[in-house]
Amino acid sequence: MLWLELGTLCQLACRHCYNDSGADGDHGVMTVDDWRRAIGEAADLGTCLVQFIGGEPTLHPGLPVLIGATRRAGLQVEVYSNLVHLTEPVWTALAQEGVRLATSFYSDDPDEHRQITGRDTHRQTRINIVRAVELGIPVRAGIVEVLDGQRTAQARAMLAAMGVQHVGSDRVRPFGRAAPAGGHDPGELCGHCGRGNAVVLASGSLAPCPMSRWMAHGDVRTSPLAGLLEETWRRARDQIAPAHAGCGPHDGCQPPCEPQKCDPDIPCTPED
Repeated sequence: MLWLELGTLCQLACRHCYNDSGADGDHGVMTVDDWRRAIGEAADLGTCLVQFIGGEPTLHPGLPVLIGATRRAGLQVEVYSNLVHLTEPVWTALAQEGVRLATSFYSDDPDEHRQITGRDTHRQTRINIVRAVELGIPVRAGIVEVLDGQRTAQARAMLAAMGVQHVGSDRVRPFGRAAPAGGHDPGELCGHCGRGNAVVLASGSLAPCPMSRWMAHGDVRTSPLAGLLEETWRRARDQIAPAHAGCGPHDGCQPPCEPQKCDPDIPCTPED
């Protein structure tokens, strides 16, 4: 799996955002041709899934072209969107075979949702979830527990009523806007970063996963993806794996050709 982070521009200002996305974000330095070249190299290396993330990936003007390029390369596509506003060209691209949607959802209560996202967008997101389901676009949702007493059970029930069949959950990870002072703790990651997956950031650099961006290195615009992946996985092995050395096996975040099977929220508990 390869995440492609198309920038940090986003309509929302989520209090737990792992890359500080918001209205003052941008699309980075990667051009559409740069992204297409990275997609082609990923396909040659045996990648099965590309997930477009942000920021908000649907704000990138090249997203429909990139979805098409990814499908022509024989790869599955998932777009992780806040589903606040999608243009008709984006809807057309999403309706292709082999493309699916993922979104974050926090509460059945619009005010509680706004407290988390910083914007009054609950209604728009609900409308677009329903539209995606009606169009037959596979949709999965993730519920992140941000507030004490958050109405997560009610959110799950609302998603089910809208036709979303795959709903996961997680706690806030202390990275980006949610990071405490004092740096990054690899032990707060799911522990599977870099195991057959990586993220290309909008800067062109590579990291083991979107939340381990402090390990980003290189530039896919000037270096082959294969070599950068080897270094990325070495860094993950050296910096992330030791923080999870006492953990037993579980069905955690495997390279998700079927993302709904990815459960990074499973707590990592030492074996007896």
